[in-house]
Amino acid sequence: MRKTLNNTTAKQAKNNVSDIEFWGDGDTFKLISKASSKKEGWMKSTKAMQIDGVGCVVQVTTQQANDTGMLPMLSNGGLDLNAETLKASVVAEALTFVPGTRIEETSDDSGKVISRKLVSINFCGEVKAITQYKP
Repeated sequence: MRKTLNNTTAKQAKNNVSDIEFWGDGDTFKLISKASSKKEGWMKSTKAMQIDGVGCVVQVTTQQANDTGMLPMLSNGGLDLNAETLKASVVAEALTFVPGTRIEETSDDSGKVISRKLVSINFCGEVKAITQYKP
């Protein structure tokens, strides 16, 4: 089964996956970053759900095609020692709460969101690097 790896919004997923169903807001978690390779069979993404005035719940997902396992086959009521490669997809998820953050979006001239990042709730401009620390 082929999976669509390039969806970034619920609207895009609805256009690309014919039988997708949503309950609630399919964009509760906003995509922060994503990288994938169809050829190599992997996808990594970071998504965040903003809780206004409090912080963000951040979810990191890694999905990898795994064809290294061997699956013995059953035949004629016994075990056939000629194993076949098991094709499976493995997923790892991590979820954490990051207090004091919000999602900041950057849009192009047409208003389309082209990037997102987490920033401090109190963030109001450029952060300058501290070059020397004096206690």
